[in-house]
Amino acid sequence: MGEKTTESNGVLELDLKRIGDRLLHRLWLIVLVSVLGAALAFSFTYYFITPLYQSSAMFYVNNSALSLGDTSLDITTGDINASKSLVDSYIVILKARTTLNDIIDYTGLPLTAGQLSSMITAASVNSTEIFEIVVTNPDPYVAEQIADAIVHLLPNRIADILQGSSARVVDTAVLATRPSSPNFTKNTVAGFVVAMLIMIAIIVLKELFDTVIRTEETVKQITRYPILTSVPNMLSSTMGGKYYSYNMKKKDKSQTAAKKKDALLGEEVSFVASEAYKLLRTKLQFSFTDDSGARVLGLSSAMAGEGKSLTAVNLAYSLSQLNKKVILIDCDMRRPTLAEKMKLRKTPGLSNWLTGQENITDLLQKCVLNEGKGVFDVITAGQTPPNPVELLSSDKMAKTLQLLRKSYDYILLDLPPVGEVSDALAVANRVDGMLLVVRQDYCNRNILMSTVSQFEFIDSKILGVIYNFATESGGAYRYRKYYRRYGRRYYGYKNSTSQKDVRKDESNQDK
Repeated sequence: MGEKTTESNGVLELDLKRIGDRLLHRLWLIVLVSVLGAALAFSFTYYFITPLYQSSAMFYVNNSALSLGDTSLDITTGDINASKSLVDSYIVILKARTTLNDIIDYTGLPLTAGQLSSMITAASVNSTEIFEIVVTNPDPYVAEQIADAIVHLLPNRIADILQGSSARVVDTAVLATRPSSPNFTKNTVAGFVVAMLIMIAIIVLKELFDTVIRTEETVKQITRYPILTSVPNMLSSTMGGKYYSYNMKKKDKSQTAAKKKDALLGEEVSFVASEAYKLLRTKLQFSFTDDSGARVLGLSSAMAGEGKSLTAVNLAYSLSQLNKKVILIDCDMRRPTLAEKMKLRKTPGLSNWLTGQENITDLLQKCVLNEGKGVFDVITAGQTPPNPVELLSSDKMAKTLQLLRKSYDYILLDLPPVGEVSDALAVANRVDGMLLVVRQDYCNRNILMSTVSQFEFIDSKILGVIYNFATESGGAYRYRKYYRRYGRRYYGYKNSTSQKDVRKDESNQDK
């Protein structure tokens, strides 16, 4: 129970942190939308809302205004309380149709009783025996004219209806010099706040329903396994190596596209990508404390299209640079890609061997990258069988791995994605370690969690995660800054050294 609570708290903290990071990342957008909202509110107020003017008058309510010559009766507390209760009655008299018609006749305005009633509001002032009437109209002169008419007619109207009561004028109406509404400042601020809240709500809802992995922290929280390396997006020109800064005007587009595709493999990858694979190679060496035998490593992913096969090829190349005997086996018999990527023959392959059609020596193909500096063997998937799961889980597959252990230092298995098919699970418990390839802005969090759970269920040893197609916003490293500071310096050193060697060789030949 405690573990579940801790896990749920971790997910909650992850969501809150992820939402907070996304809001901070989109702060410029929130501010921009808020300013636009304020501008729209101001413009709407200015162009579409008619200014209104108010004119007001106040009356004192007295229900004991009996006068005997110059002498008036004393006003008691009871009289004051009664006066307060009469305010509502006076307001009803003011809004009576007869009173409104008298005001219309007095002013001569072309209004109906209903129109006039909608312009007049009346209420007690701070719960006292004084009440105020307010007239609102787009024309300040009309508002003052109606208020003056009320001041002139209402006291007599009240005296005629309520015997012994009177309404005395406390304050007369004046001409309004400023509109009472609309309030430009209030509406502009309201537009800013509403637009900001709407934008924040959109970002939060989008982030809550967004199941795509965007950052390394999300991967760490979901899988609870370390990220062994972050491989940059090699298709992006900002992460470029030799073939990412070419001039499209000077080179043919078809040649450029071919070179760009080749630049994803081997030595021709960008400097940062090459260093990422070397970092992975180093961490794998330290993952195994003893060197008693060959290591079988499986590479899989949660979804198809995460760059799993590309990672397997570059990892094999990186390991072969250490003078290690490496073999790469394409175990994805449903959708094999290694043969096409490396320009090798598709058959015979693994499926042909497991079904007893070929000898294993006939399956081996040499892969030579960078003019012999990276050499390793490859076994392609072969013909597509009807039962790939049964073949991978067969005893012959297990015996094949044991046989290859005697001849190779590293055996890399390019396994199918677990989120698509269960083929990888059939052989995952026979490897020394599993590597999960997770592609940024592509992999689904729920599918990745399910993939990890399935590997853990069969007690497969997960060594870590390879964070693929990483960008500056989603990766832990500032690739562009690092490349500019160190990558070009190393490339310049390499190119200058090679040129010096060439010149030295030419001078020796001349001699």
